Amino acid sequence: MSVRPIVGSDHEALNRLHRDVGWPERSPAGWRWLEANPARQDIAAPAGWVVVDDRDEAVAMVGNFVQRFRHGSRRLYAATGFSIIVPPSRKGASRALIRTFLKQPGLFARYTFNANARSAPLYGLFGLKPWPTETHGLKLSWVTDRLACAKGRILRSLLGRTSAQTAARLGEQLMNGRVFRQTAPSLPPQVTELRDLSDGSPYADFWRTLSSEDRLLADRGPATLRWRIADPDLTLKPLLLACVREDRIVATAMAQMTKTSLIEPPCLDIIDLVALETAQDAIALLTQTLIDNARDMGAAKVRLQMVTPQMLTALGDLATTARREGGWGHCHAIIDDPALAEAWAPTPFDGDYGICSRTPPAPVRRSRPSAAHATARGRVSKA
Repeated sequence: MSVRPIVGSDHEALNRLHRDVGWPERSPAGWRWLEANPARQDIAAPAGWVVVDDRDEAVAMVGNFVQRFRHGSRRLYAATGFSIIVPPSRKGASRALIRTFLKQPGLFARYTFNANARSAPLYGLFGLKPWPTETHGLKLSWVTDRLACAKGRILRSLLGRTSAQTAARLGEQLMNGRVFRQTAPSLPPQVTELRDLSDGSPYADFWRTLSSEDRLLADRGPATLRWRIADPDLTLKPLLLACVREDRIVATAMAQMTKTSLIEPPCLDIIDLVALETAQDAIALLTQTLIDNARDMGAAKVRLQMVTPQMLTALGDLATTARREGGWGHCHAIIDDPALAEAWAPTPFDGDYGICSRTPPAPVRRSRPSAAHATARGRVSKA
């Protein structure tokens, strides 16, 4: 079984693999954007790997999302695998792909924070441990439209095992007009939309202060955020919020409208929540702000898919009002240095949620009424 790094000519085959399992495909510009990841380029890491047939065509794949990290004055790198796609006809290929991903040099950690229920049991076979120990299987959500969530549950019970091809023929379900209306959010005192990500911005000052604290953080510098939100395949830009006290930013949140599948209602996924050590109460304030605005934005719920004990503490009473989701153990990691594991409290930003989540399909303007064409943008998401 031959494994090699992904190259540009593989993109069509990669999209075919995604289409066959109902995961969102990327445009040519989207693949180029992903390959331009500055952290990956820093260490000349592959964008991922493919198993190829005797014609050198990609028949199975795993993506490789590298991120920079800061720990005091140290710059470190880690990677999460994403989009592990192995057709039944290539049974066993996942082992070669995962081993290749784990063997790459120059990383303090190799991990996934977004394993689905089917793949989660596999990771222990390769030495990845459930992590964080207390919360590796926990996701939180706050329902904002009970009727839409109930309709989604009914559709999942009826159609949840439907193939990606059949699901595509059903067309997009449970969309609503609020998703693309994009009205200004209603914000409480101290909370503002974060728009300026320039190198000399108040946000840059926040990042300098945050990264000087004694903890391990994924790079959230202005340049990294500018690259993140420039993903050409996003149909809606993320909502960025900042908590401002005494004229300086003390906490930020990033949230992305997603639609896990054709038969799920839209959801407001929290991609990031981070605050200075002296302003941990701002975590709950920003989360509540997202919850208060979610329904008007068209979301049936707000979801936090990566949770740590530190995050539960910061959320306070909000954590007790959330629905508990997950349960299969979607977070697994190999972290070489126990001291770094102790210093790391990741959010979904550290995982692949920002690059793999299925965004709501953009509305199509038609010159005359016609039957809606089903798209193949997916039945299920990464998790």
